[in-house]
Amino acid sequence: MSTAQLSQAFPWLQSPIIINAPMSGFATSSLAIAVTRAGGLGYIGFLSSVPELDTQLQIARQNLPSPPNTDILPIGLGIIVAVTAPSAVTALVAEYKPAVVWLSFGAPADFAAWTEMIRTASPHTHVWIQIGSVKAAVDAARACRPDALVLQGSDAGGHGHARGASLIALLPEVADALSDEVQAVGGSGIPLIAAGGIVDGRGAAAAMVLGAAGVVMGTRFLAAEEAVVPAQYREELFRASDGGEATARSRVFDEMWGPTFWPEMYDGRSLVNRWYEKEQQGVGIEEIRAELQRDLGRLRETEGAFADTKSLWAGSGVGLVKKVEKAAEIVEEVREDAKKRLQAGGALF
Repeated sequence: MSTAQLSQAFPWLQSPIIINAPMSGFATSSLAIAVTRAGGLGYIGFLSSVPELDTQLQIARQNLPSPPNTDILPIGLGIIVAVTAPSAVTALVAEYKPAVVWLSFGAPADFAAWTEMIRTASPHTHVWIQIGSVKAAVDAARACRPDALVLQGSDAGGHGHARGASLIALLPEVADALSDEVQAVGGSGIPLIAAGGIVDGRGAAAAMVLGAAGVVMGTRFLAAEEAVVPAQYREELFRASDGGEATARSRVFDEMWGPTFWPEMYDGRSLVNRWYEKEQQGVGIEEIRAELQRDLGRLRETEGAFADTKSLWAGSGVGLVKKVEKAAEIVEEVREDAKKRLQAGGALF
């Protein structure tokens, strides 16, 4: 039912629905356009610069026609609520009318204020809210009745709930909790979008069996030609294997650069580096920061030390990502493989 809701709202989507994560700085209009053209839902990632965001939306509008009988721009826009006020982008939402605005990292009251702004500025734009716990899902549903919830499991790269669960536990429990909520207040169900650790058709099929209406991939799309990713970053991704060992969740990946705005409830999953190892050995954050600043110049000139000069966000599925591909090829491969696996699974019964 929930997949049908999305397909009805966005008629260019092909099922299973593949979505690129709105990765800040990595997911620009080039990636969003390519994913949408391939029958997925492309996202432009969070940009703190309103003029740059305006430019990226202009490019998307120049390259993607609105679907029949609608005025929406067939891409999504990612917003980090904790560092942005609704007033900052109200005019852009009204002008470009993105298909979806994806809200993340905020309190229920923040999500409610954003949702009101979006629905006033662009009535046909959907609101998706990213959460990482059952409580957060119920709170968001009560606060603003989003058009979909993005459930971010603990395998996801980048920032998320420090005490989150993997998708295999998170998605079913959220579905049950929201089912109880719907029965209590009436209305239809909220589509659930799965994110975190999905990099191929196997993961996508598993998420769909769990009840997801669509799947989000971040780390896999870091390998897309259209993503804005430094070559050395990609080399580190392709070199990584055994994702549970190669990556880790920790606040040190932010705090090593200095005080961070991220609330304590959030940490981030990155490729492991020397600063994470030192933190695990008990070295204090001030000492880590001092050593990083002292050695940064030398590390930048040292072969093989790139991971020690950056926070290289990546999910635990990184070991399955091995080559650069066109975004359309990624979408089509994952979608077709997931479809075959879902059909084969049905045949077993």
